[in-house]
Amino acid sequence: MASPRPLYAVIGVVVTVIVILAALYASGLLRPQAPVHYLGSPSGYEAFVPSDQTVNYNGQTDPVGDLILSNGTTLHDVIWNGQYASTIINNHNQIVQLNSQFVGQTDPVNNQPYVPLQDLYVIKGQVPVEQATINGQTYYVIEANKINPGDIAGFYTYDKWVPNFVAAINTPGTYAAGLPGNSPVFQWTNTTGTVAYQTMLYEHYIRGFSGGYVLVPSNETIVPYGYNDNVPGGAPLSNFISLQKVYNTSS
Repeated sequence: MASPRPLYAVIGVVVTVIVILAALYASGLLRPQAPVHYLGSPSGYEAFVPSDQTVNYNGQTDPVGDLILSNGTTLHDVIWNGQYASTIINNHNQIVQLNSQFVGQTDPVNNQPYVPLQDLYVIKGQVPVEQATINGQTYYVIEANKINPGDIAGFYTYDKWVPNFVAAINTPGTYAAGLPGNSPVFQWTNTTGTVAYQTMLYEHYIRGFSGGYVLVPSNETIVPYGYNDNVPGGAPLSNFISLQKVYNTSS
């Protein structure tokens, strides 16, 4: 009578192969891959703006938000997948917590109410994106691991001015500057003065945040913002990070 051991060995090998294939499929390695498209301008700046939503994508928890392209087009239902995903979620949650704490209170310098701030993540050049359907919902997926880390940097500003921020950094002639501690901008009794001060307020609560910066377009309608060193960026974004100018105004 033949020994059953060879049959058991074959069955064991088959089971092992099935388990491995199932694990590879679950990780997405064996699934048909959607084609990657590159959106935006090779010389422009695009921005991912996270919402309060996250989604499970290929076993990872990723942030969901909008993608604002350099020409002003906004794509909704966008997933950020890959490097910095967990950092973005953490940064955004901290901004939300500070907004809930401070919005409605009064800026002690200009006596105006604080406003909601929003984090955003600027990408220099085109953004690699594919489409995916999760639970019946179609998303654009930013494949962040295909982006040079030096081409990504984090910032924050007034939530309603995020499109203004993206437009400004894509406008020739715009420069970034720092506000001196005694700048009259902080005393302006408008949202600009409030946001300028508030970006500096938030830096005391979120590690890696640094406020008191302004974008200065040619029309001089400044956009106050802060820099997020948790997504540090590199040389392609240094004009908005390593500031060489101070913004001075007599008004």
